[in-house]
Amino acid sequence: MQKVMNYTSKDLAKKILVILFTGLTGAVGLNLFLIPANVFSAGMTGIAQIAEHLLSNVGLSIDTGILIFLLNVPVFVLGFIRLGKSAMILSFANVISMSFFTTLVPVGQVTDNVLMNAITGGVMLGIGAGLSLKFGFTTGGLDVVSLLLSKTTGRTVGNYMMLLNGVIVIVAGFFFTWESALYTIITIFTMSTVVDYVHTSHQKMTAFINTGNSAVMIEVLSRELLRGLTVIPARGGFSSTEREVIMVVFTRYELYTLKQVVADVDPNSFTNIVATDSVVGSFLTQDEQNLLKKSQIAK
Repeated sequence: MQKVMNYTSKDLAKKILVILFTGLTGAVGLNLFLIPANVFSAGMTGIAQIAEHLLSNVGLSIDTGILIFLLNVPVFVLGFIRLGKSAMILSFANVISMSFFTTLVPVGQVTDNVLMNAITGGVMLGIGAGLSLKFGFTTGGLDVVSLLLSKTTGRTVGNYMMLLNGVIVIVAGFFFTWESALYTIITIFTMSTVVDYVHTSHQKMTAFINTGNSAVMIEVLSRELLRGLTVIPARGGFSSTEREVIMVVFTRYELYTLKQVVADVDPNSFTNIVATDSVVGSFLTQDEQNLLKKSQIAK
């Protein structure tokens, strides 16, 4: 069981690295590509860019990184209520990282090609947002709202981000130029596409785990994934050794957790992971999983 205990500390260390990486890539995408080209990002970052421009017109100078932090504060109140304390603590740390690196990285121009700036900035921000969602937290702002809607309806996070960020395009066109608005559409589309490519929590997968330590594997998987497990008796075709194969259906979002558990419990196991087209029957959403976890803790 010592290896299972180490899983938590390893997981936290990786998430901290993701938070730092997300802050850096977001700051680079913003300060070196979008801001110099007057192209706006998605979510609270884009709103912060617009707010910074409008405030500068009335003589107030507030750094975009500081505005990102301030605008995200009320959103985290909603996140604590609906998404849980642990996810929001990491998400809040993610926003702090983004704000810090945005104030640290100087604004500069890599290229004067506006289209290239729009695409590259969207890719940089999309990588950070997608990785954050993949590791169980968000970049704050409209990501929280998009994630809540995605969990409720099963539609992709990227689609909701595209829909909710439409208001940024309208504001960018109204207060600035419609050319900026058009390039903003390209940035938001690029970012949403990258998020769906990296995150893809709506996709289902099935794992067949061939292990010689099935008792512990079942115990830990049941606790960490809260998914139904099917144990299939098996025999090695070459060695004739009696084994057990554990079958579990899960989301792409949970793939990271499954791999970590399997590697810690039985490094010598053999796992076959295949894409699942659809699931018929009971399949817990993440909100239902959270409720089940709370009921288990209460017991």
